[in-house]
Amino acid sequence: MRKTSALLLSSLAAAMALAAAPAMAQSKGDWTLGVGVHAVDPTSDAGDLNGAALGLGALPTKVDSDIKPTVTFEYFVADNVGIEVLAALPFKHEVSIDGVGKVGETKHLPPVVSLQYHFANSSKVTPFVGLGVNYTKFFDTDSKGALDGTKLKLEDSWGLAAHAGLDYAISDKGALRVDLRWADIDTKVKVNGAKLGTAKIDPLVYGVAYVFKF
Repeated sequence: MRKTSALLLSSLAAAMALAAAPAMAQSKGDWTLGVGVHAVDPTSDAGDLNGAALGLGALPTKVDSDIKPTVTFEYFVADNVGIEVLAALPFKHEVSIDGVGKVGETKHLPPVVSLQYHFANSSKVTPFVGLGVNYTKFFDTDSKGALDGTKLKLEDSWGLAAHAGLDYAISDKGALRVDLRWADIDTKVKVNGAKLGTAKIDPLVYGVAYVFKF
């Protein structure tokens, strides 16, 4: 899934091939709305869970990727400085254990609130960076395969989130955005109430969006 990052670069190149347009300025009091699509791509190794409670040893765990529509709102508290909120439709992931296969699936909502700085300049390309807080709500978690019939639970998570991207101005009110996030998502895993340890999901979140200023 991380090969999708190449798509982001291609999208940015396509945007730069468009007709010339003025930069989209960001001033105190401005609002922006971004609508796009993003992939949540967990780290390839979520760590080993302790399977002693199930009569097993270490359980090398993985969580797969998913893609969903997203929306962002950003309010500029000062020139070039904004507070952004990221929301999305629920992401769905399969949970698997090496050598065992799929053992569950879950849905999650990962809203993020970030403080961002936009590097305004005379070109149509505006880079930005941000740092914020992520809250991940897990729900509709079901056990499958070797754990079928058990109660699988993933606890909610709080963590830091970093954000970086580029806005390419298409008009004085609109821009094409490509961006990349990293979120610290660690969830405690339980089966039938027994603690198996913590899965370190820590995904990259990347995608494209259209951003409109109003």
